[in-house]
Amino acid sequence: MNLTLRVWRQAGPDAPGRFETYEARDVSPDSSFLEMLDLVNEELIAQGEVPIEFMHDCREGICGTCGMMINGQAHGPQALTATCQLHMRTFSDGDEIVLEPWRVSGFPIIKDLVVDRSAFDRIIEAGGYVTVDTGSAPDANLIPIPKETADLAMDAAACIGCGACVAACPNGAAQLFTSAKISQLNLLPQGQPERYQRTLGMVEVMEEHFGSCTNMGECEAACPKGISIDFIAMMNKDYRKATFAGRKAG
Repeated sequence: MNLTLRVWRQAGPDAPGRFETYEARDVSPDSSFLEMLDLVNEELIAQGEVPIEFMHDCREGICGTCGMMINGQAHGPQALTATCQLHMRTFSDGDEIVLEPWRVSGFPIIKDLVVDRSAFDRIIEAGGYVTVDTGSAPDANLIPIPKETADLAMDAAACIGCGACVAACPNGAAQLFTSAKISQLNLLPQGQPERYQRTLGMVEVMEEHFGSCTNMGECEAACPKGISIDFIAMMNKDYRKATFAGRKAG
């Protein structure tokens, strides 16, 4: 396969950005999208040019660091697929592919396709954990949890924090990420003591960096793990309960 890439190049956060055109030649349809970029970078380095900066780590669709906009879609055209798991057979010989970083104010550009997603870390720091001493690993089924609840918590925990939901949202909202990280704890017994404190803390930090949700649904469609927007409704319900409890206590 021979492809034309139009890639956003930006030397730094305050530097002007622009699209540059590159040719990707003799690309195997069985290679991954990131492997294709590796080949392009090898050629750029051989020519003495600066390689394209992009984020990656596990390359197994687990870590969530590989996100980028591919032809205007977060992670590309294949549903439920992170960029690193996107294979070149998804495209056709001769295609032009446009690559951009996440275009969200909450994710400032560092360089080229690399963005700063530390705002997600601050949301987690605000409450995405349990402080109770759980001790050693308990015996199986020691704490009775309905299977439906356990499955729902695991669905929420599938979020890899890639930021595609924010990048796809017209409002730059992070409700899907935040609600998944809240729900994976709030649904389980170990998360109950801090349930409402957690919800308040994480939502407040989220609102400092990201826009408001207006139920567009783009976040769910772009999520490589298929996280449901039902978790947003659950978070909003807990947030209302938490704010009401706070007013009542005051």
